[in-house]
Amino acid sequence: MADELADIKAFVKAIPPFDRLPEDRVSQLVKLIEICYIRRGQLLPPADVLEPRLYILRKGSLSYLQLEQDQDDELLGKFTEGEICALYCQGPIGDDVKVVADEDCLIYSMSYQAFKKNLQGFPQISEFFSASSEQRLQQEVSQLSDEAKISAQLMDTTIEALYQGPAATIAHDVTITQAAQRMTELNFSSLLVTDNDVLVGIITDKDIRKRCVAQGVSPSEKVDAICTRDLLSIETDKNAFDALILMNTKGIHHLPVMHNGQLVGMITSTDLMNKEGQNAVHLTGAIRKAENVEALVEVSNLIPKLQQRMAKRGTTANHVGKHITAITNGITSRLIELAEAQYGPAPMAYAWVVAGSQARHEQMCHTDQDNGIILAQEPNEEQAKWFELMAKFVCDGLASCGYIYCPGYIMATNPQWRVSQDKWLQYFNSWVTKPTPQALLESSVFFDLSFVYGDISLLQQIRAQFLVKTKANTVLQSHLSRNALSLRPPLGFFRDFVLVSKGENKDTLDLKHSGIAPIIELARIYSLSLGIDAVNTLERLQKAAGSSMLTQASAKSLIDAFEFLGALRLRHQARQINSGDSVDNFLPPKDISKLEREHLKDAFKVIKNLQDARQKDFR
Repeated sequence: MADELADIKAFVKAIPPFDRLPEDRVSQLVKLIEICYIRRGQLLPPADVLEPRLYILRKGSLSYLQLEQDQDDELLGKFTEGEICALYCQGPIGDDVKVVADEDCLIYSMSYQAFKKNLQGFPQISEFFSASSEQRLQQEVSQLSDEAKISAQLMDTTIEALYQGPAATIAHDVTITQAAQRMTELNFSSLLVTDNDVLVGIITDKDIRKRCVAQGVSPSEKVDAICTRDLLSIETDKNAFDALILMNTKGIHHLPVMHNGQLVGMITSTDLMNKEGQNAVHLTGAIRKAENVEALVEVSNLIPKLQQRMAKRGTTANHVGKHITAITNGITSRLIELAEAQYGPAPMAYAWVVAGSQARHEQMCHTDQDNGIILAQEPNEEQAKWFELMAKFVCDGLASCGYIYCPGYIMATNPQWRVSQDKWLQYFNSWVTKPTPQALLESSVFFDLSFVYGDISLLQQIRAQFLVKTKANTVLQSHLSRNALSLRPPLGFFRDFVLVSKGENKDTLDLKHSGIAPIIELARIYSLSLGIDAVNTLERLQKAAGSSMLTQASAKSLIDAFEFLGALRLRHQARQINSGDSVDNFLPPKDISKLEREHLKDAFKVIKNLQDARQKDFR
């Protein structure tokens, strides 16, 4: 008898979340266990059991089925050896579902009331069984969020908490000499220039050197003669990472801070450097100084190490994605500048745009390229040749930096994606008004376009027009939904997850296509259907929450699933970087704990539930 109890205890102790309990508490739980046998085809619980009970499958397998009229029952899930069935903790589960034995089963069961009483003082363990998949996932993500707070410096730091104020200003009609004296008195490298208290420009040490001394301009001239006008600015309610991306994209080091249209202060790249230390700010600074592709390659080689370090610090995948994307955008912008230095100034206004994970600010280290160019007008032969050369220089430079060429040729080197704004508008109009499944399968990546360099208004005008057409477009929703639902999470699994069946990634879980991509697709559908001007997946879900398409609770569950899957992928890639391997999205199940497997199943269930709801809607 003692040997049998020891065997049961060892078995239970290895099952999450019981593995978190001390030895004496597991011993008490084992005393509550009753053993029952169920023959193949019989239902759980046995007919004579009415009280709420918890079941642990020792041998055999059980199917959890949704009963359907006039068609085969739908498989909702499987319980296999070592798994817990908590469906009956609150009593009967309804007449439309059932749990049936696939084979003869040996099952441990215990009264749920006695179980809860025994676990007083361990609320997280007992609540694990009474909570839904969504609730368990939320608890896990909340814990991950707590761990990440110490590393979310730029993301969680508002401009209001960081900027220097009040702003140091000088009137536009004072002399350059007076401005230099004022900067020396304050020990500042810049002053904001005002006209009747209205911000009109900025003067810096660099302006005095390059535009005054080097050009032979008299210091007695007015500041107006050399100051930089048409300033970008940032509002106090933005975060420091927004400032980093803006400074990096535009190659600036000073950013006026506004509050309700009024100038209140200044933020500099030095402020961000002091806040973030040697992370993305340091690398973007090195990018700005790079004089050739080789120097950019050196910076790019540091990205995996940055990602690994951030993962080790517990940084969320969302924050890591934004850091990596900021660096990639910086490398892209610098390559464009180097191309312009080599081939001369651009013959017309243009916008370099990106798609995919870079556009969504969800990029991990060294993914493939997805980019294009929006031209202000149809180019002549000479202009077209300039953009062809520039595109080749930039895409080849990105490839040298580790960003592989797009297998689908979605790159600016492809003449199809290097066209005028009018042509881009024709593309989007065709995709929206004639959304065939195949066309959308090939083009849906462009619904995530984001700006990197040039004239941003060229993209903004396109986005404004196509969002008007996608909003409430039920035909488009239907076709997007059909394509999105082709990516299904591996539920209906038997004994474990459905794994990649062949090839070099055999017996692994495809985190990207099985979990992350379906959420990205759902978020895209919500945003386009509701006319939401956001590209980042989490921002799309947050803005869609509480709408006619997505409840607040469902949005929260999808966000939790996305963040948990992102955390798994981030840790997986950190292990690969540490081992000197190339990063990928194929996770061997042996690399995660039993509890992480349970949370992964919860995440897949959340995705499946929202996909099922989408399927019913578009039908």
